[in-house]
Amino acid sequence: MQREKILIVDDSEMNRSILTDMLGEEYEILEAEDGVQALARLQEERNISLVLLDMVMPRMDGFKVLEYMNQTGRIQEVPVIMISAESGSQQVAKAYDMGVSDFIPRPFDALIVRRRVVNTLLLYAKQKRLSAMVEEQIYETERRSSMMIEVLSRVVEFRNGESGMHVLNVRLVTELLLRALTQRTDRYNLSSADIARISIGSALHDIGKIVIDEKLLNKPGKLTPEEFEIMKTHALQGAEILDAIPIYRSDPLIRTAYEICRWHHERYDGRGYPDGLQGDAIPISAQVVSMADVYDALISKRAYKEPIPHETAVAMIADGQCGAFNPLLLQCLTENSEQMRRELAEGTARSVTRREIRNIVDESIYTYHGGASDRTLRLLDYERTKYNFFSAMTHEIQFEYTFAPPMLNLAAWGAEMLGIDEITMDPARDRKIRSVLGVENWNMLRNKIKQTTPETPMCSYECLLTYGGKTRWHEVHLRSIWSEDVPPKLESVLGKAIDIHDTREKMEELEERAARDPMTGLLNRSAAQEKIVERLKDRTEDGGALALIDLDFFKVANDNHGHEFGDEVLKEVARRLRHSVRGTDIVCRAGGDEFMLFLECELEVESCARRIFRSLCGPFHDFEISATIGIAPVKGDNRTYESLFRTADAALYAAKREGRRRYRVYDESMDDVLATKNDN
Repeated sequence: MQREKILIVDDSEMNRSILTDMLGEEYEILEAEDGVQALARLQEERNISLVLLDMVMPRMDGFKVLEYMNQTGRIQEVPVIMISAESGSQQVAKAYDMGVSDFIPRPFDALIVRRRVVNTLLLYAKQKRLSAMVEEQIYETERRSSMMIEVLSRVVEFRNGESGMHVLNVRLVTELLLRALTQRTDRYNLSSADIARISIGSALHDIGKIVIDEKLLNKPGKLTPEEFEIMKTHALQGAEILDAIPIYRSDPLIRTAYEICRWHHERYDGRGYPDGLQGDAIPISAQVVSMADVYDALISKRAYKEPIPHETAVAMIADGQCGAFNPLLLQCLTENSEQMRRELAEGTARSVTRREIRNIVDESIYTYHGGASDRTLRLLDYERTKYNFFSAMTHEIQFEYTFAPPMLNLAAWGAEMLGIDEITMDPARDRKIRSVLGVENWNMLRNKIKQTTPETPMCSYECLLTYGGKTRWHEVHLRSIWSEDVPPKLESVLGKAIDIHDTREKMEELEERAARDPMTGLLNRSAAQEKIVERLKDRTEDGGALALIDLDFFKVANDNHGHEFGDEVLKEVARRLRHSVRGTDIVCRAGGDEFMLFLECELEVESCARRIFRSLCGPFHDFEISATIGIAPVKGDNRTYESLFRTADAALYAAKREGRRRYRVYDESMDDVLATKNDN
C-alpha cells in the first residue's frame, strides 16, 4: 500500500530529522531546507498529502510559500501545518489567515505532532469527499435543470408562436454577460452560485405571458396603445404567479425569478415598466435578463418582424435605440459580442462544465471565512432549493434512499404531500411510510432496486400510493448509484414518483394542510388571522366578536400526567370548541395552550361567551379542564383585527386579575388595562 507523502520544510536539519523520526514509519517523508526548495518540491510532486512549514527561513520564508500556494490553488489541495516556537505571535495569526490548517509548537512533542498530523489529513480527506459529493450533485442537478428549462421554454413559447429557443438563448446570453460582469467589477458581489441561480431564473422571465390572449401575442402588426398596455401586464402577472407559491415564496431561486419577472422591462433611466425603477434600484438579475431579452428579440424572427443581424442588434442596443441600459453591461455586451455569436450559433443552451462546477465547489468551500463545512452546507442548501422548486412545479415526489445506514430522504414537496418526515432512518420499520407504501409496495421497491446493475442502473414501474385518504397510481423512476469498490457495492438510489392523475386536488389539500395545526386539526394562527381580516374587511355594522382563550393549570396536566396526556387535553379542548360554535365561526389554535375564536354572534356577545365557557370547562378523565376567556365585540371603532386582538387581550388580562376559570367581555372600564399593557 502506498504511503501518504509529507513535505517537511525547515532550515534546521535537526528539526527535520526529529520530525522524520516521529513520522517516518507511517508516512513517506520529503524534505526542503527553505522556501525555494519547497516550491520546487510542490511543482515536482502532485501527490503531496501534507506540508509541515517553518515560517522563518533564509532565501524564502514560509509566508512566501503560502502566498505561492494560494495563488496556484495548491492550498486547497494540500493542507499546511505551521511550525513555530511562538504560539501567540502575530506570525501565527497571519499564517492562519493565509490558509494554515494547524500549528505545531517547538520543542516538538511526539504525541502532539502525530495527533495533529492525523487530524489534519483526516479533515482534508473528508473535505475532498464532500467536494466530490457536492460536485456530483451540482452536475446532476444542473443536467436536470437544463432539461426542465427546455420543457418550460416549450410550454411558454408554444402559445407565443415562436421556435422555443428564446428562453434558452436568454439563459445563455444572461450567463455570458454575468461572467463578463464579474471579471470587470466586484460591484455586485456575484458568486458562481449567484450566476447559476440568475441563469436558471431567467427561464421564467416571460411566464406571465401565459395569461395574455394568444391573438395579442401573435398579432402580426404593431400593437395599439390599448393592446400594449395589456401586453405590459405580463411582467406583474409573472411575478404574481411565482409569489403565489406559498411553500417556496422566500427561497432564493423563487425570489430571483420574481425579480426577473417583475422588472426585466425596467430601464436604467427610469423609463421602463411596471414600477419605473432607475439605475441600480433595478436588481442586477433583472438588468442582465432585460438586455439578453432585448438582444434575442432583435435577432429572432417574430410574427411582427424579420430577424436583425447580430452586429446590427448589438449596435442598436449600444446606441440606446432599445432603451437605456447599465453602462457596465453595455461594455460587457460589446466586448463579448463575438463570443456571444459563437455560443448562440451552437443552437443549444450551454451546459455547465465539470471544471466550472469544481470552481463553484472550491469557491463555496474555501473562500468563506465561516469554515469549509458551513459553506458546503450553504451550497447544498442552495441546490436543495432548486431541487424542491422543480419538484413542486412538476408535482414529482422526489426521494433518495441510502443503504448504509438505511435512510430515506424526500424533497420537501413530496414529504408534505405524503405526510412523511423529509428524513427517516430505517424506513422499513417506520409506521407512516408503511401506511403510505404498504408492505407489498415496499417489497416491490426493494426488488426493483436489486435488479439494477452498474451497467443498467435505471428502472421504472407503476404502483399505488395511499395518502390524504386516497389511493392513487404513480409512475416510479429509479436510478441506482454504485460505489467504485471491487466488487462494486450499491450505495444509494435516486428516484421520483409522478402522480398519473390530475394533481390539482392534491395541491389544494396540501395548502389546506399547511393552514392547519397538525395536532388539533384547527386552523393555525396565521391562517385564522388571514380569514378574520377578510371577514372584517369593509364591515360597517356591529356584530361578532374575537375571543382569546388561555387554559388554566395546563402545566399541571403535563407535569402530573405526561406530555402525551397534555396533547390529549389540547385535542379535547379543540373538540369542545368545535361543538360549541357554528359553522360560520372561526376556531384556531394560536399556539401552546392558547386558542382564538371569531364569532359571528346573532345573540348578545355575553350569551355566546357564556355558552362557550360552559361547554369548554369540565372534567376530562381525572383532570379538570378550566379556561380564562377575554372577548372583544365588533362595534364602534373596534373593527380591525389589530384593535380586536388588543381589546380581547385586555379583557383576558382583566379576567386573570380576578382569578382563574372565568370570562370577561371588554368594556370601557378596562381602558386602564390597555394603557398599562401599552406602557409595558
